[in-house]
Amino acid sequence: MVHLRFLRPLVVVSSLARLVLADYQEVSNDDQCNCYLTNGSSSHYFKIHKFFDFRDKSDMAGVPGLVTDATESSQAGVTSEYFSSKEWTDYWTLQSWNNTAALQSNDSDASVLMVHSLNNVYIEENGDPNADSKTFLTLRTARLPDYQSSCEFESVIHDYHYLSVRMYARTLGAPGAVTAMFTYKDPSGEAKLSTIQESDLEIRTVDPPDHIQYTNQPSYTSQGLDVQEATRNVTIPNKRDWTNWAAYRMDWSPDDTTWYIDGDQVASISFQTPRDPSMVIFNAWSDGGSWTGNMSVGTEARIQIQWIELVYNTTGSSLQKRDSTDLSGYLAKRDDSCANVCSIDETKKTGTAVLIQGGASRMLDQSGIFGGVCFWVSLLAMALAFW
Repeated sequence: MVHLRFLRPLVVVSSLARLVLADYQEVSNDDQCNCYLTNGSSSHYFKIHKFFDFRDKSDMAGVPGLVTDATESSQAGVTSEYFSSKEWTDYWTLQSWNNTAALQSNDSDASVLMVHSLNNVYIEENGDPNADSKTFLTLRTARLPDYQSSCEFESVIHDYHYLSVRMYARTLGAPGAVTAMFTYKDPSGEAKLSTIQESDLEIRTVDPPDHIQYTNQPSYTSQGLDVQEATRNVTIPNKRDWTNWAAYRMDWSPDDTTWYIDGDQVASISFQTPRDPSMVIFNAWSDGGSWTGNMSVGTEARIQIQWIELVYNTTGSSLQKRDSTDLSGYLAKRDDSCANVCSIDETKKTGTAVLIQGGASRMLDQSGIFGGVCFWVSLLAMALAFW
């Protein structure tokens, strides 16, 4: 009986030890990380981490009225000072282009003039019951009598070369709109199917709310035929839908693009994976075509985003953070320059990284003797207590 009483506390102690070791050290800033390792089947190393937080910006919040005139809408200014701040302009640019050229082309079935407006991107108070944020970023598209008012912003960086991008978001509103997060390679004026390189997450409000479309573009041929290998229409698992808040993740690597919702992998496409440096784009739009559908006049749809997070590599001067080793492009494996490996997946605090390999491991190694002494002292104490 003495031995059984002695073994029970040892089991408890060993279990607690495993729990303690599973808690990684949170880094105070990203300078403590040499690279970032993502989890899941698309696990890869990346060099840079960025987090954009829209959850506590009440001083910038306000819902602007719609601009009924298309020309005035395209010329509208920003909706708050936030979109003129360096926090925004160093990384994102709001768009004000329209689809006039598409309406005049035989390559598009768009039926409505669509105008991107800065007026449709704004910070909004979170009025949810038991809200988990004070505010969020809203992208709005609305059908007016004479045109479709839409919006888009793209990254200042145009040379992302593989990344993991995430957003905590939901989509609300009427049928006939698309909200999206995607990578896109600028074809430099060559608007041909053969030049398209794009990985999409698209929510079509005409679809059932538990369906999302994932695609490595193009998803059709010049003859108008569907390319089935390029796209997946996925049912969101666990009876969830896109009207509820969820963490959406897209991992673009040389081999495939993989998508997750709340940590669950929902799709992976290796067919025609983008290969060249690209930008990242978010939008809310409709053009009355067969893909989006046609919104009824007076209706609108919105994507609301609490935060955006990226870990990524680039190919050019954008990689300014460290110059010790050229790690532009894809980090297929950890190398000598990646002494401290961090993770944004193992953290308990959104937007922060934890150290999973490197400095913390060395600290544990250096404290091995002290830890061993502590262990045997504890063991002896327990033995005496239960003798």
